[in-house]
Amino acid sequence: MTRQTNKIYTKRGDGGKTTLIGGVPVDKSDLRLDAYGSLDELNSFVGLVRDFAIDPEIKKTLFTIQSRIFIAESLLAAPDTATLESLPGLDENDVEFIETEIDRMSEHLNPLQKFILPGGHPVVSYCYIACTICRRAERKMAGLKLKESKQSVALKYINRLSDYLFVLARYVAKELGIEENFWIPEK
Repeated sequence: MTRQTNKIYTKRGDGGKTTLIGGVPVDKSDLRLDAYGSLDELNSFVGLVRDFAIDPEIKKTLFTIQSRIFIAESLLAAPDTATLESLPGLDENDVEFIETEIDRMSEHLNPLQKFILPGGHPVVSYCYIACTICRRAERKMAGLKLKESKQSVALKYINRLSDYLFVLARYVAKELGIEENFWIPEK
């Protein structure tokens, strides 16, 4: 009996090329790959935050967010309009969901009047790291000058997600009793 193996390596990328959805070849330095690579990194950090012992509802929200990030990634990997239209998308309800979560957490926080220095607890720091990765992904997406409606909504979602992650860091800090460290400029 012959045993089949699933090898993760294909060796097709050894020359600096990869493929978009449908097998369309592109350089690994393609700006789209840079953008969805940042989203992939973001997704990993959101998963790391979810692994911490935090509120079960937040864990559920983060799981939903991870799914939405994958959708945004796929929209960037679509080589043409036909492929893009065949993919699931994000919509205004997804954006509103993030806004509702931001508002819910913000009700428990003091108004922000100073810049915050990240830190105080590992989960808080990971929230801030996820936020900065999200902002980088957003900048890279914006640089693509996305014109398709599905991609525009994905950009809006990622913009709102960076706000969510920032507020989440503050919220988790408060829940853990961690005092925020405010930046005080030296004279």
